[in-house]
Amino acid sequence: MTEIDEKTRTELEAAAFRRLVAHLRARTDVQNIDLMNLAGFCRNCLSNWYLDAAQERGLPLTRDESREIVYGMPYEEWKATHQAEASPAQKAAFTGPGGH
Repeated sequence: MTEIDEKTRTELEAAAFRRLVAHLRARTDVQNIDLMNLAGFCRNCLSNWYLDAAQERGLPLTRDESREIVYGMPYEEWKATHQAEASPAQKAAFTGPGGH
């Protein structure tokens, strides 16, 4: 396995995170409940993990701010624009991991 120094590893992880966020922003057709049912996490989870990391470092980031970083817009705006009502099948498959 290629050895990677800590600084480079952090830069690669940051690049991968930014690409994941960009991908999720572009795929507004994919609902959070679909992500939760298939992968066990969603955009809200990702924004909560970001918030946790900020708080561990003593940064005064809010939940709304971390969601806006992930969603690319205020969460309420994203919900109004892109979130559909979950189908009965989606609701039945939802088990709620990730704190939902």
